[in-house]
Amino acid sequence: MNFFAIDVETANPALSSICQVGIASFRDGRLCGSWESLINPKDYFDPINISIHGIDEADVQSSPTWSEVYPGVCAVLQNGITVSHTAFDRVSILRACEKNGLPCREFRWLDSAKVARRAWPIFSKRGYGLANVAAHFSIQYRAHDALEDARCAGEILLRAIAETGLSIDQWLERVRHPIDPFADAAITRAGDADGPLHGEVLVFTGSLSMLRREAADAASAAGCEVDVGVTERTTVLVVGDQDIRKLAGHEKSSKHRKAEDLIARGQKIRIIGESDFQRVVGL
Repeated sequence: MNFFAIDVETANPALSSICQVGIASFRDGRLCGSWESLINPKDYFDPINISIHGIDEADVQSSPTWSEVYPGVCAVLQNGITVSHTAFDRVSILRACEKNGLPCREFRWLDSAKVARRAWPIFSKRGYGLANVAAHFSIQYRAHDALEDARCAGEILLRAIAETGLSIDQWLERVRHPIDPFADAAITRAGDADGPLHGEVLVFTGSLSMLRREAADAASAAGCEVDVGVTERTTVLVVGDQDIRKLAGHEKSSKHRKAEDLIARGQKIRIIGESDFQRVVGL
């Protein structure tokens, strides 16, 4: 349960105008270290932003620039999973690198807002902002201070891990899927009669990287009839890429096993992975 949490504050509406950065380090489920720095964004300070975080031009006059700080940030974050609450901090880092002509490194990002929306139904649709989630769990922190925000995001992730039993690696996978993985499981579609795959009866199973309704729409546009379950009419079974790698009997879904049973009895069913499905229907 080791990771880093990061947060930035900006001088004005431009996400590239980073004026403070904070990193909280967590090891074995505990806060074990922290680092923060004011940043001279070489940009103007908007009064609205100053009213939020309290940082102005005078505070950063002798502070390092993003170009000076970023190599050290990379040295830390490249060694593990990086947590931020919503995508704004990630985009700020990208924009600041673009503005300063720096190569933006690829980190293993985990959005703690996405985690909160999936861990607790109360936050699934609204109220998943950092301050509201922190208040709900009585997490004490000073809002709009980069290091405090980073620490709070890390604390929220730790609570989600404890609440759900999912490891941090499992959360990296979970946030790639819909908040309610079963919400669109029963989607059906008629096939476009002019589609190149008209006449195929297609069924989805397993965890897809895209929303199932979007996959069903794509299949329908290509001419496939989309059905809920595997039957004697089924001609194509699309299996999530992760699921299709599971080879041992009952690790496969019931739909997958039923399709294989029907194939053994002579029914012509093509079983393909999601990536191949996306290519077939032109996604």
